Amino acid sequence: MKKLMTVFIVLASFAFASPALGYTVKSGDTMSKIARDHGLSLKELAGANPQIKNLDYIVVGETVHTDVQPVTATKSVSTTAVPADNADPEKLTKQRMENNQSEKVEVGLSDAEIDLLARIVRAEAQTEPFEGKVAVADVVLNRVESSRFPNTVKEVIYAPGQFQPVVNGEIHKPADEESIEAVFTALTDNGDIAQDALFFYNPTIATNRWLDSRETVVVIGQHVFKN
Repeated sequence: MKKLMTVFIVLASFAFASPALGYTVKSGDTMSKIARDHGLSLKELAGANPQIKNLDYIVVGETVHTDVQPVTATKSVSTTAVPADNADPEKLTKQRMENNQSEKVEVGLSDAEIDLLARIVRAEAQTEPFEGKVAVADVVLNRVESSRFPNTVKEVIYAPGQFQPVVNGEIHKPADEESIEAVFTALTDNGDIAQDALFFYNPTIATNRWLDSRETVVVIGQHVFKN
């Protein structure tokens, strides 16, 4: 009898000590909230759940895997806040850059490139969630690194026929604070939300359907990100 009790205690201890590998989605949950509650980046949580293609659509009762070891970013991002009364977008960009001098050295982007990247993010994803803004910046940075595209931010953005804001002039409008923040987030390891995507589009308004057949990497907001 004593042996049976010992075995029961050992098994019970093991059961309670085992880490929970899954989280059951509850009403009001989002992938961003689940990631934050479990100390993960959205990228890490998405990587552990490849079955979830649309990060904006999870179902109550669905299991989300959370057995991920957080990845530490290799580039530090300053969290110094920009004064709320500083409403000049150019000053916002300048101050945000000054707060991240060490990061700019690591990523090798000039002030002008960071500003241009933030402007294309604003123009393409102004109404998108923050993660969607980061993902748009990711796409541009992925193209810079790809042999299929030019190797500078400016050349990628101004390549003929690639970004509508270049055609309609939206690219010339100053970036807002959140777009600037999204760029700096994209420049960290944990900011690689779009993974290796090279394209994105809004399928509900797109007139050219050639991206439909390409592999979908992730869906954020109204944008679908493709390889």
